[in-house]
Amino acid sequence: MKWKTRLGAGVTALVAVLGVVSVPAATAAPASALAAPDISLANIKTHLNQFQAIARNNGGTRSPRGGGYAASVSYVENLLKNAGYTTKRQTCTSCTGRSQNLIAEWPQGDANQVLMLGAHLDSVSAGPGINDNGSGSASILEVALTLARTNPAMAKRVRFAWWADEESGMVGSRYYVSTLSSTERAKITTYLNFDMIGSKNWGYFVYDDVASVKAVFDEYFASINIETEGDTEGDGRSDHASFKRAGIPVGGLATGAGDIKSYEQAEKWGGTPGAAFDNCYHRACDTTSNIPDTPLEKNSDAIGYAVWKLAVAAPVAVAHR
Repeated sequence: MKWKTRLGAGVTALVAVLGVVSVPAATAAPASALAAPDISLANIKTHLNQFQAIARNNGGTRSPRGGGYAASVSYVENLLKNAGYTTKRQTCTSCTGRSQNLIAEWPQGDANQVLMLGAHLDSVSAGPGINDNGSGSASILEVALTLARTNPAMAKRVRFAWWADEESGMVGSRYYVSTLSSTERAKITTYLNFDMIGSKNWGYFVYDDVASVKAVFDEYFASINIETEGDTEGDGRSDHASFKRAGIPVGGLATGAGDIKSYEQAEKWGGTPGAAFDNCYHRACDTTSNIPDTPLEKNSDAIGYAVWKLAVAAPVAVAHR
C-alpha cells in the first residue's frame, strides 16, 4: 500500500535528521526486572557438613528415634531466628517420639497469599541422610537466608517448613495439614517440595502435578540448557502428597532415588546408565561424599528462581550463570 511507502520514507528522513535510533529488542526484560540471586553452594555445603556432624554425634543418624533429628531442628532454627524469621516448632503428636515440625515465615508480603516450601529433615535410622534429605533441607535453608539478606519487596508471604518423620510415611506434613483451618489452608497458593536434589547419578525431575508450577522450574532449566522430565518415582511418596490431598497446588524437584537411570537419560544428562540414581539411598553411605556439586547447585538456583518468580513483587528475569 502507498501509505506504508510514504511512512517508510518519512521515518528514513527523520533518522537522517536525528541520527541512528536504538530500538530495544522485543524480548528484553523490563528495566525494573530483578534477577533471582545466586544461591551459595558453599553455604549449602556448610549446612550439609553440620548435618553430617550431628549424625556422627548421634549414632550415625538424624532419625527422630535418637537425638539427631532434634539437633538438626535446633541448627536450622537458630540460623533462621538470627536472620529475622518468625519461627514455630509444632509438636507432632502422631510422629515418632513426638518429634517437631519447624515452620518459619518471612514477615513481608500479603499474609493472605502464602508460597510454602518444604523438605523433610529426618533421616532413616540406617544412615545420616545427607542426600535424603539433607540436600533439600539445606537448600531451602540457604534460599530462606538469601531471601532475608536481599530483602526484596514481597507480593506474597513465603513460609518454609522442615518436616518431622517423613520416613515413617509423611507423618509430620500430614499432621501439619490436618491442623490447618479451611481459611488457613486456602491462603497457601502453592506448596513446593524438595526431597533429594543431590543424587550422585542424578537426573533433573520436576513435579508435573500442576502445569503452571512446573513451567516456572522448566523456564529456569531451559535457560541453562537442561531438559527435565516429570517425577514419577517420587509421585505420592513425599510430603507434597499431604498438601495435594488437601487440594493445595503442589510442585517440586528431585534428582532420583533408587530407580535405575536409563540409557536415554544418560544420553541426556550424563552419568551411568543401568545404575541407580542414588545407590546410597537409605544406606549408611548417604554421607557428604555421596553428593556432587552440580545437581545441588543447579537445583538450588532453580528453587531460588521459583521463589523470586512466584512471591517477589517486581518482575523477575532469569540470570544466566
